[in-house]
Amino acid sequence: MPRRVFQGVVQKDAKDKTVVVKVERLVKHSLYKKFIRRSKKYMAHDEGNASKAGDLVRIRECRPLSKRKRWEILGETAG
Repeated sequence: MPRRVFQGVVQKDAKDKTVVVKVERLVKHSLYKKFIRRSKKYMAHDEGNASKAGDLVRIRECRPLSKRKRWEILGETAG
C-alpha cells in the first residue's frame, strides 16, 4: 500500500525532532456546491530539526514513532 503524502505549513517547531504541520484541503459542499477550506494538524518527525515555523513542507506517512506521531518530513518545498 502506498504511503500518503501531504503538503502543509509548519505551525510549531518547539519540540525536539518534532514539528506540527497544518494541512489544508478543499472540499465541495454537497448542497451549495461551494468549495470549503478544511484543515488538520499533524505531528511529524523532523530528524535534523531543520524546519522552522512558516516553512512549506511535504510530510509522508510512516510507522508509529510515538503516541501521536505517525508522519515524517520529506523535505521543504520551494514557494
